[in-house]
Amino acid sequence: MRLDKFICKSTGHNRTQARQLIVAGEVAVNNLIIVDPAEQVHENNCIIINGQILVARPSRYIMLHKPAASICSNVDEGYPSIFNYIDVPDMDDLHIVGRLDTDTTGLVLVTDDGRWSFNIISPQQQCEKVYLVELRSAIATDAADKFSAGLLLPGENAPTLAAKLEVISPRQVRLTITQGKYHQVKRMFAAIGNKVIKLHRQKIGDLDLDLELAAWRYLSVAEVASFNPK
Repeated sequence: MRLDKFICKSTGHNRTQARQLIVAGEVAVNNLIIVDPAEQVHENNCIIINGQILVARPSRYIMLHKPAASICSNVDEGYPSIFNYIDVPDMDDLHIVGRLDTDTTGLVLVTDDGRWSFNIISPQQQCEKVYLVELRSAIATDAADKFSAGLLLPGENAPTLAAKLEVISPRQVRLTITQGKYHQVKRMFAAIGNKVIKLHRQKIGDLDLDLELAAWRYLSVAEVASFNPK
């Protein structure tokens, strides 16, 4: 992680204070003075400020049931940020793992562990995300085959990765994808001439949403480990 972020994670300093300490030459990494706040460091490095060896706080892993009319952002921007529903210290250290649109509800993960979140959002990791989708019109009979083959969306150079479409009722389906392109689910259904009316993310990997609307909780050790590369 970045050196300034490591300092925030192991002291009471905010990001601005951490950068000031680094630029002032008061931070040593493995006995070398580092003046670049963006220097990449590891928890196993020996990082010292004023003779004190820093030890990073344990990473945090949070599940939230996102309500509609809220945004996946660290700050309010027209709509309230989902961080208004979470009550933990040092909120600035946290980031959102795979954002949902303002009108989309469901499972959102929040963490301060960048390597862990990469295992979830990178298409190469093949982490499945499951959505419940309500549609304007009855789903076409050939839609599942089209989603499985991949769809070339407007503005994209390559088709979407294979997706699994299960029909629940004529206007309600369950979609499983391993990507997270901009407005991907809505654009996929638009590409076959339909429109998403309601969208809810129920599952990420093996983790199923089990919370009331707007509630949150920490993940268990086993739940966290389920996202590590097999």
